Amino acid sequence: MQYGKIAGVPNPISRLVQGSVMVDSKSIPACFYLLDAIRDLGCTTFDTAHVYGSGDNERTFGQWVRERGIRDKINIIGKGAHHSQDRKRVTPWDISADIYDSLARFKTDHIDIYLLHRDDPEVPVGPIVETLNSHLKAGRILSYGGSNWSHTRVQEANEYAAAHGLAPFVASSPNFSLAMQVQAPWDGCITISGPAQQTPRDYYAKHNMPLFTWSSLAGGFFSGRLRRDNLATFETYLDKLAVTSYAHEDNFQRLDRVQQLAEEKGMSIPQIATAYVMSYPLNIFALVGCQTADEFKANAAASELRLTQTEMEWLDLKRPSR
Repeated sequence: MQYGKIAGVPNPISRLVQGSVMVDSKSIPACFYLLDAIRDLGCTTFDTAHVYGSGDNERTFGQWVRERGIRDKINIIGKGAHHSQDRKRVTPWDISADIYDSLARFKTDHIDIYLLHRDDPEVPVGPIVETLNSHLKAGRILSYGGSNWSHTRVQEANEYAAAHGLAPFVASSPNFSLAMQVQAPWDGCITISGPAQQTPRDYYAKHNMPLFTWSSLAGGFFSGRLRRDNLATFETYLDKLAVTSYAHEDNFQRLDRVQQLAEEKGMSIPQIATAYVMSYPLNIFALVGCQTADEFKANAAASELRLTQTEMEWLDLKRPSR
């Protein structure tokens, strides 16, 4: 396992970050077995969110941490200020309320990395930065950033922070994979994938900002199940979303090349897609939602594989051959 650092967080951050959306109180033995196994494989950092399971996720994850006595050994990524069906919630009041909720659910005194789950570009950055700094100063969070914030909004927030002597965003969490989105999977989704998103990638490279990228497999497009001739057969919501968001001929050509390289290297299609993300020259920590320890182990092996620049460019259709 590879590790990195985040300003303000004492523990090393595993380059693979296990998601917790599958963690709930209805299946505690299975969930705790999974979390134990993944931690044993070197994962130090776990992604949670205020909105997951209407709080059940955070309560159950917090129970695992307490029962194992590992609060000082792992990093919790918390996310808050997600929009509701009634309104957008990126406000100082909602940010504070969600932080207090999450701390009470986890039964801990701090969250290591706090990410605003969504953005509302109509809200000025100043009050947001001021609010997050108040929680930072109080020790309720150790660092903060944004999930699905554009790089321009992150830049605006950090310029405000610099001008007022405040701590800045130290992380961002956009979508990133080999596949480009031909249609956003949901409103407000921020991606840095594909040729059209070179500018945000350049910004993050320039500032070496840690990126907690999500959906390395492009919503399942690189699962190995999607083909040009079976797209009409998928029935579940997530499968249909993968079809509408990524089923484009350019992406199928990328998939063809991923499959070819996977066969040559004795790896799977998902492993090569993951290796592409982990080999990209950015400060990446990939969020994964493994359902088994074997899945995490396969991702860990992929994260150790470093593709060459020629292989990367070939996979991304920038070279006709290798």
